[in-house]
Amino acid sequence: MIKVADRLKSVEEYYFSKKLREVGGLIAQGKPVINMGIGSPDLAPADQVLEALVSSLGDEKAHQYQSYQGLPELRKGACSFYQQYFDVSLDSNTEVLPLMGSKEGIMHISMAFLNPGDQVLIPNPGYPTYTSVTNLVGAVAKYYDLSQDSNWLPDIKALEQTDLSKVKIMWLSYPHMPTGANANVEIFKELVDFAKRNDILLVNDNPYSFVLNENRLSLLSVDGAKDVALELNSLSKTFNMAGWRVGFVFGSTDHIGAILKVKSNMDSGMFYGLQKGAVKALELSKDWYANLNQVYARRRELIFQLADKLGCTYDTSASGMFVWAKLPEGIHSAEEFIDGVLYDKSIFITPGTIFGSQGEGYIRFSLCVKEAQIQQAIQRFKA
Repeated sequence: MIKVADRLKSVEEYYFSKKLREVGGLIAQGKPVINMGIGSPDLAPADQVLEALVSSLGDEKAHQYQSYQGLPELRKGACSFYQQYFDVSLDSNTEVLPLMGSKEGIMHISMAFLNPGDQVLIPNPGYPTYTSVTNLVGAVAKYYDLSQDSNWLPDIKALEQTDLSKVKIMWLSYPHMPTGANANVEIFKELVDFAKRNDILLVNDNPYSFVLNENRLSLLSVDGAKDVALELNSLSKTFNMAGWRVGFVFGSTDHIGAILKVKSNMDSGMFYGLQKGAVKALELSKDWYANLNQVYARRRELIFQLADKLGCTYDTSASGMFVWAKLPEGIHSAEEFIDGVLYDKSIFITPGTIFGSQGEGYIRFSLCVKEAQIQQAIQRFKA
């Protein structure tokens, strides 16, 4: 075998890639595993979205290469969406770039702004891809701890007491993944001022604002944020379009232009039909969000019951499509705990440790599980 690149030594196979093979093996043995680990929406996109996709297939240019910047109507739709729901004004020609999912954006942003040796502030707990991409581009992860005591918000004063001279990017994700904690205008203003003082690019990863959340907030709504901030968003969670791979990055003309330099060398544009469906998704009425949240609210109440059975505690006001739960007193290993539940009760729950050391002592339930399956999981603890 040809020797692989040294950069592969800095990353491991994604946790869910490995763990789902193990879960699949149990299912192959006939085990009735209920998967509560993955945040992959099990509901369908809106009928209007599917109709827009299908009807677009006969368009004259539907099967040709598409623009690296996406269809003009998609960019306009994304900017109108941000204006309507976040009160953020954006130029659809220069301040938004469609992506093949926001995960792609994490790589493109890192490639556009990081040199080997640059440092990156990464939340602990936080989305594992921030670390893996940082390592792949030769930058250095510098973790900032979040805790339940501070509502999973960054301690800016503590950060400024550290050496920030090599820090180039700071990753945020509010509503927070995995805990569901919300930021507020005041902390976003403090973060923007912090970034300006220290010449750091803030990137807020914001795919959960519309799931069980009354506090919809964009980092870009803060005055002057565009000078030092980008925001990622996605249609995966809000519109049940995870497999479509449609996302966006929003920011200043200069920042978006830098990302486009990378992106235009990495792909040949998003499939036309997906873009037409995405345009329709962004036009859906508020009824769509209300109906979606009714489903997730019912599921969350059942997950709370299951967490109670496990002796866990949780925040009933958290947002997003997960329930982040603290393990009972005296239990210290999240991975041992979830393995016990997996092999004893055939229920797969995510250990908090995959999101960082601050996730030890916590587990995460996904709401992307039908009510009947959650009820079945609850019944397994009554036997």
